[in-house]
Amino acid sequence: MAFSPKVKRTTKHGDGAQNLLRSQKDAYARLLNQHQNGKFRSYLQELATQQVEESMSTSVSSLSSQQSRQMADASICSYTDKTSYQVTCTEDQGIKPGMLEKHARMELHKAAAPKKVPSKPQHKRNEKDIKISSNLVGSEEGDSQQLSCSCGEEQAKDKSKKKRLKGNLAKKDEGECGPEVDVITGKSPNKNIKAPQTQASKESLLQNNKDKGTKSGRGSRKQLFEEYMRTEDVSAGLERGELIKEVSGDINERTLANQMVPKAPDVIVEARYNEDDEVIGKMKNVCLHDKAPVTTQSVKHGSAFNISGSSSERAMQRTGKVVIIFEQKHSRAASGFLKFLPNKNFAMFSPVDHRIPRVNVPLVDCPADFVSRPGDYENVLFICRITHWPADNNFAEGRLAKTLGQAGEIEPETEGIMTEYDVDFSEFSEEVLNCLPQDLPWSIPAHELSRRRDLRKECVFTIDPATARDLDDALSCKQLSDGNFEVGVHIADVSYFVEEGSVLDQIAGKRATSVYLVQKVIPMLPRLLCEELCSLNPLTDRLTFSVIWKLSPEGKILSEWFGRTVICSCIKMSYDHAQSMIEAPDKHFSAEELPPCSTNHRIHEIKEAILNLHNIAKQLRAQRFESGALQLNQLKLSFSLDKESSMPQGCYVYQYQDSNKLVEEFMLLANMAAAHQIYRTYPELAILRRHPPPQSKMVDDLQEFCDQMGLDIDLNSSRGLHRSLNENLGNDEYAAARREVLTHMCSRAMQMASYFCTGALKDENSFHHYALNVPLYTHFTSPIRRYVDVIVHRLLAASLNCGPPLSLSLEEVHKLASHCNDRKTASKRVQELSSELFFAVFVKECGPLDSEAMVMGVLDQSFDVLVLRYGVQKRIYCNSLEGLKAVHFRKVGKRPEMTLVWEQADPSKESTQQEISIFTLLNVQLKADGAPMKYSAVLKRPSALI
Repeated sequence: MAFSPKVKRTTKHGDGAQNLLRSQKDAYARLLNQHQNGKFRSYLQELATQQVEESMSTSVSSLSSQQSRQMADASICSYTDKTSYQVTCTEDQGIKPGMLEKHARMELHKAAAPKKVPSKPQHKRNEKDIKISSNLVGSEEGDSQQLSCSCGEEQAKDKSKKKRLKGNLAKKDEGECGPEVDVITGKSPNKNIKAPQTQASKESLLQNNKDKGTKSGRGSRKQLFEEYMRTEDVSAGLERGELIKEVSGDINERTLANQMVPKAPDVIVEARYNEDDEVIGKMKNVCLHDKAPVTTQSVKHGSAFNISGSSSERAMQRTGKVVIIFEQKHSRAASGFLKFLPNKNFAMFSPVDHRIPRVNVPLVDCPADFVSRPGDYENVLFICRITHWPADNNFAEGRLAKTLGQAGEIEPETEGIMTEYDVDFSEFSEEVLNCLPQDLPWSIPAHELSRRRDLRKECVFTIDPATARDLDDALSCKQLSDGNFEVGVHIADVSYFVEEGSVLDQIAGKRATSVYLVQKVIPMLPRLLCEELCSLNPLTDRLTFSVIWKLSPEGKILSEWFGRTVICSCIKMSYDHAQSMIEAPDKHFSAEELPPCSTNHRIHEIKEAILNLHNIAKQLRAQRFESGALQLNQLKLSFSLDKESSMPQGCYVYQYQDSNKLVEEFMLLANMAAAHQIYRTYPELAILRRHPPPQSKMVDDLQEFCDQMGLDIDLNSSRGLHRSLNENLGNDEYAAARREVLTHMCSRAMQMASYFCTGALKDENSFHHYALNVPLYTHFTSPIRRYVDVIVHRLLAASLNCGPPLSLSLEEVHKLASHCNDRKTASKRVQELSSELFFAVFVKECGPLDSEAMVMGVLDQSFDVLVLRYGVQKRIYCNSLEGLKAVHFRKVGKRPEMTLVWEQADPSKESTQQEISIFTLLNVQLKADGAPMKYSAVLKRPSALI
C-alpha cells in the first residue's frame, strides 16, 4: 500500500514551496490521524515487528525466545499507542516526510531497552459498563477491524488473519497465552469524513497510554476493548458540544439536530466530523449496530453508529462511537450450560442466548460431582451471573447462582427467561402485604363514598378475555332524550390503595408492569389487590376513576367529565359474549347463554348498550384512520393448556373481533382525554407516550422494494400506509398473508413508542404519536398492570383537586418514564419467549406439523417464511434440504430471488427448478430438533418430484 501523499499544486508563484510543505503536513496529519485504519495499522505493526526483531537480536540477545516475543508485543502496542497520541498533539507542528520512520525507530529502541517503568496511578474501568455485545459472540456485521498478535504459533496467526476479515471478535478458545487481539475502531464509510481528536479525547488517550505502560504481570495479553473516556473529560466534551448524551437506541434525528436530550441517559456518543461540516448538526437516524432492540443489544465502548439522513444527504455518511456508558441495563444473568475443561480450576458456562459471552466460572460453584461426572450435567440448565469482564479477554468471569433443572421442561426454561430479563417473580414480602387492608372482607368506607360520584345504579359492565382475573376497565352507555349518548369508561382506582411512597408503591414502581406468560401472570401488585379489591368484579361495589362523555351518534364529543366514582358492574362478559350480540343483534339471549347478571338490569338493556357502543366505535375508528392513524397488527399465537400439567394441547392464531375493536376505541379515547387533562394542568410534569416517525432510510428502501415488486404501497404517510395495507393487496384467500408479510417489513422501519416527561422535551412537536396520529397520548386505563397508569391517576386526581397535591419532581418523572420503558420492553420480550417456548413444546409433543407458508425474506443460502396455520416466522436453510442439487441467488434491484434446483427421484430425468421470492407460497413441515426447545422448518419437495 502506498502512503506517499498526493500534493495539490497551486499556480501562485511566490507560495509554491510553502503550499507544498503545508500540503505534505496536512496529508501526513490526516494519514496519522486516521491511524485506526486497519491496513495502515497492519503496516505499522509489520514495521514495528521488523524493527523489534533487529533491535532485540543485537541488544537483548540473551533473552529467551518467549521473553523476546512478549517484549516485541509490548513494543508494538507501545509504538502504535504513542504514535496515535503524538499525531494528535503534533499535528499543528508540521510533519515532514521521513519523520514517521524516524519516530518509529526511536520509539522501538526505547521500548526494547530493559528499563524499569515507574509506577503510576492506573485509571480504573467503569464497572457498570455494558459489554454483553453480539460482536463478541457471533459473526455480526460491523465497521470495526481487528489485528491479532499470536503467541508465536503460525497456525494462530493464520486463524487471526481470517478473523480480522470478519470485522468482529468471534468466539475462540483461549490458548496458553490467552487471546492476543487489539481492537481498532473502523473508519467512516465516507472517506471524506475524519475523526479528529478533541481535547477531551486527547487527554483520555494520554491517560490510557500511561495506564497501559504501567501494567505488569499481564505477559503478552493485550486489550481487546478500548478504555472508557474519563468522566471529567466527558463532562468537558458535553459542554463543548463534541459529545452527545443519550439513551441507547433512542438517538433520533431530533436529538441530533437540536442537541436536546433527556437528563439520565446511559451512553455518550462521540461525534466524528466532516472537515467542512459542523459537529453533528444535521446528523439523522442513528442506528446501533443492527436492528436489535435495546434490551437485547448491549453496547460497549467503541460501538459504532451509522448516521444517515434523507436520500439527498445519504452520500454524506456520518458516524459516531460510544465512549462511556453510565448506567447498566442488562441483568448480567443468563441461563445456559456448563462445559468441563480438563486441567482448569474453572468451567466454561455457555449461555443459551448467543449474544451473551461465554463465562469462566470457578469449579467450587459447580455441583460436587461435576468434575467426576460432567456428562450428567450436559442437559442441565444453570443460572450464571457475570461479575467481571476483563478488557483483555473474550470470556467474562462469573458465578453460578442456581441450578434450574432439565433443559426442555417448561418451568426451568421459564425461570431462566425471567431471571435473564430481570423479572421479579418472588412472593411479596410481609412488609408489602402489611400495606394492604387488613380487615377482610373489605368494604368501602362511608366517608369515601360521600366524596365520589355514585354510579352503582347505572348499567356498567366489563368485557375481557374469558380467563382474565384482573379487570381494569368497565363501560357504560345510555341513550339520552335528545338522541345523544352518555358513554362512560370506568377504570379501577388503584391509586386509592397504593399510597405514594409506601413500600407497596416502591415495589410496584420497581416491577413497573405485570408480565403475562402463556401459563401464568407475574403480577405487579399483590393478588389481593389485582384480583380482588381493585378488580372490577361483577355484583360488587368498586372504586373507580371515570371519564364520561356526551357523544353524538357519529362519535363527536359534546362534553367531557373526569372524576372519582364508585360502580357496581352488573355482568362480566367475555369478548365472545359481546361478539355474539354484535353478530346477532335481533337474537333474544337467555340467562343460560351468559354469565351471572344483576337482577337490576335486564339482558336486553345490556345488549342494547353493547350495540350502541359498537356503532359509535365504528364511527370513531373510521374517523381515526381517515385522519391518518396506522395499525400494524401482527399475528398472535394462543394456546389451550391441560388444566393439570399446563402442557399445550393445541394452539391457534388469535382472532381480533369487532368486540375487541369496541373496547379498544373507548380505551384510546380515554387515554387521549387523560393526556390532555394532565398536560393542560402540569405542562412540565405530565408523563405521556410518544411514537417517533419511522426511520427514513428504511422507509425509502422499502418503498423502492415495493415499487419493484409492483405493489401499490404508499409509505409517505401513516394514512397512506394504512390504506395501502388494507385496500391494495387483493381480496383472495391469501390477501391476509400478504398483508402480514408487508406488515412485518413495515414494522422493521418503525421506532419504538416510549414514555417521557413533558418537561424533558421542549419541542411539543416531539410529543406526537405517529401510529395514532395524535398530538398527545398517555396510558390511563390499566393501572392494575402498568405503573405509569398509577402515576397518571395521581396526576389526574391532583389536577381535579380530588387527590393529594403532586410531590413529584421533573427529574423523578423522567427517571420513572425511563424505567417503565425498560421494564415494558423486557416484559414484551419475555412474553414472546414464553410463547416461543410453548410452541416448541407443542411441536415436540404433537409434531411434525404441516402447513402452507409464505416467503417473507430471501437471503443467499436461506429464506424466511410465515407459517400460515400457526402465525410463526421461521428461517429455512438450503443446506438442510434433502435432494437439493444447487441454489442460485440473485438480486434484481432491491428484490431478492432464489432458484432451487432439485434432483429427480428418477436419475434419468432432468433436475427441476423451483423459484423462491417474496410472497411465494410453499408447503413446509415443522419438526423438533435434537436440542431442547428447538424446532426447525423444512421445505417440502414440490409434489411433481415425489
